[in-house]
Amino acid sequence: MHTMWKGTISFGLVNIPIKLHAATENKDIKLRQLHEECKSPIEYKKRCPVCDKEISNEDIVKAYEYAKNKFVVLDAEDLENLKKEQQDKSVEILDFVKLEEIDPIYFDRSYFMSPNEGGTKAYGLLRQALSDTGKIGIAKIIIRSKEQLAIVRVYENTLIMETIHFPDEVRNVADVPNVPEQTTDLSKKEVSTAITLIDQLTAEFEPEKYTDEYRTALMELIEAKRNNEEVTTAKQETTPENVTNLMEALEKSLESTKESKKIAPKRKTAAKKTNRKKKTS
Repeated sequence: MHTMWKGTISFGLVNIPIKLHAATENKDIKLRQLHEECKSPIEYKKRCPVCDKEISNEDIVKAYEYAKNKFVVLDAEDLENLKKEQQDKSVEILDFVKLEEIDPIYFDRSYFMSPNEGGTKAYGLLRQALSDTGKIGIAKIIIRSKEQLAIVRVYENTLIMETIHFPDEVRNVADVPNVPEQTTDLSKKEVSTAITLIDQLTAEFEPEKYTDEYRTALMELIEAKRNNEEVTTAKQETTPENVTNLMEALEKSLESTKESKKIAPKRKTAAKKTNRKKKTS
């Protein structure tokens, strides 16, 4: 399993060298965009609209737009130093809380934690302590140049770290439009019927029984088309006509230059003979 982060996590005076591994993966089927006429993949190039030219990554700097078309440019070196300064810090568990105190709206991404060299015993200690107390740890960590709030908890026999949103990253529920106030015109029968329906559909959570039916159907469609040879091959990019014409023009110019050099000495010789005849006469 690919290691995406290495570091140390601590609680009290106990330090645990750990590795993080992505606990989930995106199974979305990626579809490319083709030009309908020739079935070639569409390119998206970086272009400066003012200079009217394509630019490379080396020509790009990062900046913060503090007002319309007003920017503070940030040097790559400054950003790298800031990132390194934060990453070098040990990840410290700040508090221990109960998992049920955190609403699921805060959860973001999950990472399996494994002990790095020399961290097996301390890893086992934290896992046992969390399991026995039923608590989870709250920590901060820098991942991909962003400080993340995270929780550390036990998942089956493994410690798992889940990044969670900061409070100011969760939008205010009061801003959600058209949410009705407490409903008062519901009859007891309506509520009772709804509760009965919920009771009838209540079951143990078995994640294996839920599948992505759209993804399955899409893959079946793709395979059916492939087996029926309903496929297309992208054409190779052709050399622009103006480049070809330019090369032809250059080659013809070279040829004409050679010819003119061959003719020039003959003309000079003929001119000399004419001058001699004039002098003799």
